[in-house]
Amino acid sequence: MNVTSSRTLPVTAGEGGARVRRVPPPLYYGAAFAAGMLLRSISVPLAIGGRPATTVLGAAVLAAGAVLSVAGVAQVVRHRTTIVPHRAVSTLVTTGVYRLSRNPMYTGLAVAYLGSALLAGTWWPLVTLPLALVVVRRAVIDREERYLTDRFDTAYAEFRTRTRRWL
Repeated sequence: MNVTSSRTLPVTAGEGGARVRRVPPPLYYGAAFAAGMLLRSISVPLAIGGRPATTVLGAAVLAAGAVLSVAGVAQVVRHRTTIVPHRAVSTLVTTGVYRLSRNPMYTGLAVAYLGSALLAGTWWPLVTLPLALVVVRRAVIDREERYLTDRFDTAYAEFRTRTRRWL
């Protein structure tokens, strides 16, 4: 699960997590990126100039996004809860990168996506990025937040007031 804290609650048998589709969230980003690359191949290329500087920048941005996502996963694993959105979480993680973002894994994926677009050298993936962000927000994050509000009540409400959704 993406948003998790240091408060542990028992997980009852058969209890599920957030009511999200069983589509791994990275696939939403991947599908939007693929759509951008498809648009590039069937229409005007919309090249990003400034080579090789934009290639170096793209690699750095991609790496930063990957580090943010992996740090989110590591923090969740360290607290022995799940990163799978439709599974029940046992702990609300509010430490580490979760002090910066309620969704460091999804934020990291979005940042990595930006870096990938720079590496690909085309604006098309950036045109389709908002679609991925809207789908992740509506299909995953909103549902996770409802679940976490129900599960952790006041602790999650306090976390939401002090921590931004993205960055």
